[in-house]
Amino acid sequence: MSRIQRSSFRKRLHQAVRRALNFLPTGWRFAVYRRMIDCDPAPPDNLQLKIADTRDELEACFRLLHDAYVSSGFMKPHPSGMRVTQYHALPTTTTLCAKIDGVVVGTISMIREGVFGFPLQAAFDLSEVRAKEGQIAEISALAVHPDYRKTGGAILFPLMKFMYEYCTQYFDTRHLVIAVNPDKIELYESLLFFKRLRGNVVDQYDFANGAPAVGATLDLAHAPRLFENVYGGRPPRKNLFRYFVQTRLPNIQTPRRRYHTTNDPVMTPEILHHFFNVATQGFAELDERRRLLLRSIYGLPGYDSVLPAPTAPLAGHHPLRRHQRFSLRCPAQLTLGQDSPLPLTVIELSAGGFQAESKVPLPLDADGAAVIELGRHDVSSVRVRVVRHGGPSSNYGGFYGFQLEETDERWRRCVAALEGGQTAADLMRPMPVASVASAPDTPRRAASDRSAYPSAGR
Repeated sequence: MSRIQRSSFRKRLHQAVRRALNFLPTGWRFAVYRRMIDCDPAPPDNLQLKIADTRDELEACFRLLHDAYVSSGFMKPHPSGMRVTQYHALPTTTTLCAKIDGVVVGTISMIREGVFGFPLQAAFDLSEVRAKEGQIAEISALAVHPDYRKTGGAILFPLMKFMYEYCTQYFDTRHLVIAVNPDKIELYESLLFFKRLRGNVVDQYDFANGAPAVGATLDLAHAPRLFENVYGGRPPRKNLFRYFVQTRLPNIQTPRRRYHTTNDPVMTPEILHHFFNVATQGFAELDERRRLLLRSIYGLPGYDSVLPAPTAPLAGHHPLRRHQRFSLRCPAQLTLGQDSPLPLTVIELSAGGFQAESKVPLPLDADGAAVIELGRHDVSSVRVRVVRHGGPSSNYGGFYGFQLEETDERWRRCVAALEGGQTAADLMRPMPVASVASAPDTPRRAASDRSAYPSAGR
């Protein structure tokens, strides 16, 4: 029997099993799925899990994804042999890979909300998820090599564990959203406790070649309790609570970060050019607004020549604010006058100011001092003025814009790294501070200088 015949036989067998399970009550079906779990808490040493951060790794992921999607009918074959989406060009997207003896055998992508939104928002209503506290990430582009699909989750479960760990500890994510084929939704509901989004089934989901899809979401803040309630007393290989929440796999290569950044961009000009101009025509297919949004992100030398040029004159076009490639979540303490220090969370910064979230209301035009933990070994002390408020009602705090009156060397080095680094790896290297040497040390900038600090609100 040929490989194609074996694959076709397995597919027919799985379909027959699913049809048989459909006659069982929902609770019984979920119990059967949970008994099928096989998560090895000690996978072999030759399995490596890491962020795909090189051209070769990304290309292997995109080829694996292409073949899986074509075989499932979720896309038509592409001349490049790869599935590369416009979302992969964004710094808010991270692609993970699983490698056996250095060969990519599994991949999954996390798309946190960026300038393009989410793929599934064109078909599903995310308003209820957006109304809750916390960042959202769409889990997409999941594929496992055919040789490893019949091994009881030997690749799938470690890849899903890495995704869970990355989202909860590194990606500043609270809510996961997915759009999956109706045949697969019960696996996500029964094993991982996803809840369906309003709208139930979409008959033709354009992002998957018109195949039907179901949208669902998982609140990661509640996931550990749900996992413990169902899996807490089960044997190790059946215990997803212990596996996801408590087990540490040495196979996972976690990101190294100097600063408290929450994303890991990998796209250099050369990598962008290869995937979106040479291997595919992804940039040429973008509409005018998305071309401009890309340019608002990648405003560095080297990127201009590979990004898609505007297709129409910019006259009369509403100006777009510059979007940061690196997102942050830095704990801070603000002292105003003789008051006790107030906790802040800095989420954007520049040479002249920063934006932060406060749980309590702050007075505008107040001067003070802020101590900001930019990284575990980089604590900055700056003089600030509160200049703008946005977000929730002032009775409950919200997002505030701060103008810098004095900075220090740590602040300037951090800004230089964030503004001059192309990829996450660049932040680990010392960056020259000449580009921010003019940051305010003693003179106060005028409050009307809106370029001095990021815009408030999110």
